[in-house]
Amino acid sequence: MEAGEIALSEREFSRIKARVYQVAGISLSDAKRTLVISRLSKIVRALGLAGFDDYVDYLERGGSAEDGQNFVNALTTNLTRFYREDHHFEHLRRYVGTLIAGKPRGTRLRIWSAACSTGQEPYTVGMDLLAAFPELRRWDFKILGTDIDTAVLRKAALGVYPESELSGLAPERARLLDRRGDGQIEVSAAVRELVSFKPLNLITAWPMKGPFDAIFCRNVAIYFDKPTQGQMFGRFASLLAPEGFLYIGHSENLGSGGDGFKLVGKTIYQSKLKSNKREAA
Repeated sequence: MEAGEIALSEREFSRIKARVYQVAGISLSDAKRTLVISRLSKIVRALGLAGFDDYVDYLERGGSAEDGQNFVNALTTNLTRFYREDHHFEHLRRYVGTLIAGKPRGTRLRIWSAACSTGQEPYTVGMDLLAAFPELRRWDFKILGTDIDTAVLRKAALGVYPESELSGLAPERARLLDRRGDGQIEVSAAVRELVSFKPLNLITAWPMKGPFDAIFCRNVAIYFDKPTQGQMFGRFASLLAPEGFLYIGHSENLGSGGDGFKLVGKTIYQSKLKSNKREAA
């Protein structure tokens, strides 16, 4: 155990697992014990508490909303990069190309990046589509990025990243990001204007009504149990536009939430709903 870390009993670990499942739907495995200790010890010490039992008692009986959010933020995992799982963006380009070909200028286009972390995913959507289809600047085109972790959303809204994020990107893609000259890169203002970032817990009520032409929810379901996964994917189906697409992580499947979808590519699902009706948000 590293300096500053606090011992975690089985009872305390069980209480923490139960709480994070209750408030965020996250199912922590026993393998996450070390992660829990390292991420929560500093919070426990900062609050002047003796241990994890006292911390859970504090959250349950007198903690503020900010304390509860800090607990969730500490236990969420945020791993992302620009153009992660590139085949999804290739597919989205083809799909949006067909929408542009069949719709008048100014048509509505909505894309949702659920669990967007520090923003690379929704910004990739915006950069990639604007580069391929400059006419989208004249469309009613918006991207929503949501995440349960408010700390990563603050970073996402800035649109500033270390230059190391360019590693592995093809030159034509790297050029879509502006070099600041201080070891950092920045998403262009034109792309940032497309994206709105909002906090959202995927197991609670969703304020958005849709429909969305595409939804990205990748490498999120792996942190939920099977019933929670099925419920979430079923809710996505209700918010997709007819024949819209859902993109999920490479190790995920829809499980009991797949009734409204058909598999059309590697981790790419299309809404089975067929209709020409497109409602306004």
